[in-house]
Formats: sequence, structure tokens, C-alpha cells
Amino acid sequence: MDTKEILLALAALAQESRLAIFRLLVQVGPEGMAATKISEQLGVPPSSLSFHLKELSHADLVESRQAGRFVIYSANMTTMNQMLGFLTENCCGGNPCTPVQAQQCATVE
Repeated sequence: MDTKEILLALAALAQESRLAIFRLLVQVGPEGMAATKISEQLGVPPSSLSFHLKELSHADLVESRQAGRFVIYSANMTTMNQMLGFLTENCCGGNPCTPVQAQQCATVE
């Protein structure tokens, strides 16, 4: 990912509802979840949810597919992993992290 794509993804996640939606979809896994279920689980009104899902989709953080009359959303794990890779590529000075260093990096989060 380039810097522009990273900034787009981070900006999309820099909002409470969108972060909660993305984390829920990561937790659910590849099977995803219908928009109505996301709305119910997080208490986000459908009109707001639609806007947030559009923003996450624009940042390539979520994917959607049609399942009958429902739209199923799932986290784009490829984008998530690329983003994490970008953010951690210089961890520990660019050296492979030892377990102790990795633990120190994890506590910084």
C-alpha cells in the first residue's frame, strides 16, 4: 500500500462507529454479516450505517456481496494486513523483532 491508501484507510477508521463496524466484521470473519445484523448489534441506525459502510468500502476495508435480498459485508483482510504491514515495517529499527522486542512493541499500542 502506498501512503495515500494508508491515509484513506486510517481516516476511515478514525471515527467511532466505523471503527466498531470494522472490528465487528473482523471478529465475524470471512462469512461476514448482513447490514441489518450489524445495525442491531452495534445500535447504529440503518441510515448512518449505510454512510459508514460506504466510507469503509471506499477505503477498501470492507467488501460486500449479495445473498438473496441481503447485502453481506465482510472485512477486507488483505487490506487490513497490508495496513498493519505498512505500520510495522520499520518496527524495531527494521530488524526482525525478538519475542521481548515484539512484546515491547505490543505494549506501546
